[in-house]
Amino acid sequence: MTTMNISLPDALKAFVDEQIANGGYSTASEYVRELIRHAQKQAAQERLEAALLDGLDSGEPIPVTPEFWENRRKELEKRLNKPSKARKAK
Repeated sequence: MTTMNISLPDALKAFVDEQIANGGYSTASEYVRELIRHAQKQAAQERLEAALLDGLDSGEPIPVTPEFWENRRKELEKRLNKPSKARKAK
């Protein structure tokens, strides 16, 4: 684990101390780690939402049925079983 030192104004330090006292955190480090984890989850959620919006805007919708997924699986199996140029060169 790496150590990081941060500087906080008195008001923020008091807030962190209050969160530790009332929020069930044992140290300031634990509290900050939880804040960072929350920020990571939020960033991942925002990336997912952006990707979903990109997908919605990518063209005409198609029905996604069990047959669609079966065809996709078969296409993937063909790609995986097809010798690539790199494998042929060996």
